[in-house]
Amino acid sequence: MYYPFLLYSEKIAHRPVFAGLSGDPYVADLSPASPLLRGIDVRDQRRFQGILDTAMGPAHSWGFSPYLEHRDTLLGECPQMVAENRFIHLGLDVIVPLGTPLHAPLDAVVEACDYEQGEGNYGGWVLLRHAGSRFDTFYSLYGHLCRDRLPSVGQSFAAGAAFAEIGDFHENGNWFHHTHIQVITQKGLDRGYLSKGYCATADLGEMDALCPSPVPLFVR
Repeated sequence: MYYPFLLYSEKIAHRPVFAGLSGDPYVADLSPASPLLRGIDVRDQRRFQGILDTAMGPAHSWGFSPYLEHRDTLLGECPQMVAENRFIHLGLDVIVPLGTPLHAPLDAVVEACDYEQGEGNYGGWVLLRHAGSRFDTFYSLYGHLCRDRLPSVGQSFAAGAAFAEIGDFHENGNWFHHTHIQVITQKGLDRGYLSKGYCATADLGEMDALCPSPVPLFVR
């Protein structure tokens, strides 16, 4: 069995990445047409956080920004993205408050974790390996995390156990408060998608085999 079909097996524990989310989510449009990005310096993420907080208001305590969203404007000042024409988002960005703990969606082992320094990068990040006798091994990646709350490589977590926290601007690549959740197959890992959170339009045809939608993995 392979992802995401294993998630429908009653014999496999599948838990929410974030516990206790309530109410409807706010859908944060980060595409070029988004009013959230209109007339601002997209790298001024402190200002953007204020815009996002205002837009969410008291009606939304959490939100997300979609998988496969085009982000030409948001990434227009990132030279590598521009050079490679990689503007299509391969993760699900889940917007929650600073310091919110993340929980393993399945039984997992920390395959890798580190701190990626630099503007627009992941900051603190964790790659979990999910393996079992009932399904093909695959990985889930989480970025923009608290640098001081990262787990150790090789550490095991049962489904539902907390393993990291949402990081602040100085440690998350200078991004609004959220995590980037990306599913990566073994083939995708071998092809270098641990370091690629975006793809080009020309790559879309093979993304289901490399970085399939993380939406089924994320449960409320």
